[in-house]
Amino acid sequence: MKTTLTNERCTACRKDAPRLTEAEVEELRHQVPEWKVEQRGEMPILERVFSFPDFAQALRFSQLVGELAEQEGHHPAILTEWGKVTVSWWTHKIRGLHRNDFVMAAKTGALYEAEAGRSSRKE
Repeated sequence: MKTTLTNERCTACRKDAPRLTEAEVEELRHQVPEWKVEQRGEMPILERVFSFPDFAQALRFSQLVGELAEQEGHHPAILTEWGKVTVSWWTHKIRGLHRNDFVMAAKTGALYEAEAGRSSRKE
């Protein structure tokens, strides 16, 4: 049985843990196609912008991402603005990308889809 990234848990990451290779990043990107790999200086990060109809829903989503991050013990940068939330994942300890970042990107995307479904049911 093939598992998806959303079924995985973040693993404890040590400072000497290896960063993902370019080939590993490319393989995992196919599982989270909405996310972009951006360069911040010399450090790659996973980033996605999520759209919302107003600030209140963007703020709610930011809170949910924060709660998910606490549960998994892996924390993103979250920028909340009117109508959008930008979430950026990378592994601070290794100053690069780890499998955990892709796990969390997949879980964040699933959270967004669940919230979009919840919002459409309210209408």
